[in-house]
Amino acid sequence: MLAKPEDVVDRDREWGLLTEFVTDPDPAMRLGIMSGRRRHGKSYLLQALSERVGGLYVTAVREEGRLPAIQRFSDAIATHAGLRPGTLRLTDWREVLSNALDVTARSQTPLLVIDELPYLLQHSPEIPGLLQQLYDERQRGTEAGPGARVILCGSAMSVMHELLSGTKPLRGRAVIDLRLGAFDYRASRAFWQIDNPLVALQVHAVLGGAPGYRPVAARPHPNDGFASWLTRTLLDPGRAVYSRTETEYLLREDPRITQHTLYYDILTAIAQGASTPTKIGAALERQRNAVTHPLDVLESTSYIQREQDILRPRHPVITLADPIIRFNQLITLPQAAIVEQGFAEEAWQAAAPTFNSKILGPHFEDLARAFTRQYAHTLLPDGLPGPVGTTEVADPAARTKHEVDVIALALGERPQAPRVRIALLGEAKATAARRGTGDLQRLERIRTLLTDQGYDTTSTTLALFSLHGFYPDLIESAAGREDLLLVDLATLYGVG
Repeated sequence: MLAKPEDVVDRDREWGLLTEFVTDPDPAMRLGIMSGRRRHGKSYLLQALSERVGGLYVTAVREEGRLPAIQRFSDAIATHAGLRPGTLRLTDWREVLSNALDVTARSQTPLLVIDELPYLLQHSPEIPGLLQQLYDERQRGTEAGPGARVILCGSAMSVMHELLSGTKPLRGRAVIDLRLGAFDYRASRAFWQIDNPLVALQVHAVLGGAPGYRPVAARPHPNDGFASWLTRTLLDPGRAVYSRTETEYLLREDPRITQHTLYYDILTAIAQGASTPTKIGAALERQRNAVTHPLDVLESTSYIQREQDILRPRHPVITLADPIIRFNQLITLPQAAIVEQGFAEEAWQAAAPTFNSKILGPHFEDLARAFTRQYAHTLLPDGLPGPVGTTEVADPAARTKHEVDVIALALGERPQAPRVRIALLGEAKATAARRGTGDLQRLERIRTLLTDQGYDTTSTTLALFSLHGFYPDLIESAAGREDLLLVDLATLYGVG
């Protein structure tokens, strides 16, 4: 195992997987794929890996044409071989790739990284086919030492995912298909060095865990005050991280997103609460089938997600997966006129209620589910839970339905299976009020309803998540019960 550089934060699992890949002594060529959203740190991680083993790292440029790209890659190969740039005059991509593999083969750990591959495919779609030929030719491993290790990387998610699909040339040839996600909320707080967990939650609610935002949005620092930080970063048209500019850039990452107005309108409809294709179509005054393909594109690029009910087969609920897009559609766009006239503070004051109800509230629920998946096993009597999500429970006597913010099945249970064992039922409300016994009674009622419907709740823990703590009588009740878990911000973030 290669030691991870100190400046690479978190990413222990990914670093272990990549180093195992590049240090494999097998003499045959091996291929790896890495994809991930913009600003998730793919390039940073691969550059660190390449530097550690002395590999050849080359990145494509969006605006560059075929011939300039071939020459720039040729110069990179020459430099890696100890020659002067311009020494190599390679005429096509087969020569470029073959020479790159030969040059890296001189290293004890032969690594070639091609970053932002989708930019190359716009003018050179033959590259995957050529890599397939080179891969097949180099499977006998006649050379001494390990074979070439090639990593292809890109931010256009749909393009990268299609590399290994169907009848594509590279299908069945990759050892690694690593999809690099954002930092989880705890790692994100540590990365930003935010003192107050509430501020960490607020920052995560607008930026998520993408580490690439810190270099462009860390001044002023969030520790100086969330409102001050927000109005001088995401609501400053002069900053690169201005949410309107960033959203436009994100949507341009995928070549299939061409009708930007349509996609903007769909994202706005979802941000405002339209949660099914029919409702989204109605919000746009379009038929349901007119939004089906754009929704598929947005899902494949991880801009939206479809959340299934854990207990019952219903239509999945569509929500925005990208925090900065959600912020842009709900806060920046409605206030764009005054924001771009320099009145960011006034815009934020006007939009604060929307932020609290439509951004911070849903995000707190998301983090409550993330906590249950990743950290609650240390507090639950049966340890690690199974699938985590949401559900809706009918209450015939009251003629109503209860929305359950957090539900976890027992480990080994399958979603939507009959009579499953339920490990946890939780409620998460990002209100200024403390949680009290009334909230507990509601959860107890839901547990009783699920028991009556045939679900196994004998070992179900009831969990209350609160931004501002709990009333003393509830705390006292929790001290004497093994089936009640109280999670405040300090517990959520694992501090104090």
